[in-house]
Amino acid sequence: MGALVGLLAGAGLLLVLQATTAPAPAPAVRGPGALRRRLDAAGLRDLSVPRVLLTCLGAGAVGGLVMLVVSGSAAVGLAFGVVSAWLPLGAVGRRAGRRRSELTSAWPDAVDDLASAVRAGMSLPDAVAALAERGPEVLREAFASFAADHRVTGSFDLCLDRLKADLADPVGDRVVEALRLSRDVGGTELGRLLRTLSAVLREDARTRAELLARQAWAVNAARLAVAAPWATLAFLSLRPGALAAYDSAGGVAVLLVAAAMSAAAYVVMRAIGRLPRDERVLA
Repeated sequence: MGALVGLLAGAGLLLVLQATTAPAPAPAVRGPGALRRRLDAAGLRDLSVPRVLLTCLGAGAVGGLVMLVVSGSAAVGLAFGVVSAWLPLGAVGRRAGRRRSELTSAWPDAVDDLASAVRAGMSLPDAVAALAERGPEVLREAFASFAADHRVTGSFDLCLDRLKADLADPVGDRVVEALRLSRDVGGTELGRLLRTLSAVLREDARTRAELLARQAWAVNAARLAVAAPWATLAFLSLRPGALAAYDSAGGVAVLLVAAAMSAAAYVVMRAIGRLPRDERVLA
């Protein structure tokens, strides 16, 4: 009995000692925020998040002050100040969408160039670096950075990681990982893989362009419907005293309800009209 008690006491002391001397768990690595991801997708990697937020605050202050002077209504000036503060974020989102569309249409040609270079006997680093000169225009800057990095470091894997960060594109991630895998295991089917990937990407781009063309009129009409009341309010502000009613409690409530309904309608419209897109699972 005494031996059992001693054994249990020793095991308890061992557990206590292990708990007090174990290294602290490594903190969880948080990924980039939503705004940072949007800036990367827009090709604005050099633009910091605080700078964008300061730009939004400045745009909101200027827009609100201008409408306050024009309309003479503090409530209307505040409402348009909020709208003006959102404009830089909207511009970043439009730039990201435009860049995403350009990349979607450019990748099939880039993959075809890679497949031709590999079939001609070029090494993988040389084939990738050659896209800086003969690849699609939207991709040349990223591949020029890859070529410069590879000349300096000579590390193919490290340069591929930087290329993925510069592109910030799910299709680019798949292409880069296919190149890395082929380099590591010495695959002989890289040319066929790239040609198959090019065909799939070209078909996906054609289908997506057709869907976007069909829904463009509906999306534009919804945007016009959301913007029309605020454009009318802006025109009314040109008449002196026309918006004095909005400085009352009832007028402020009307503006708040209208803003909430406009925001909700815009979010719902974007959710309904959004096409599914690839996520960066290999980032």
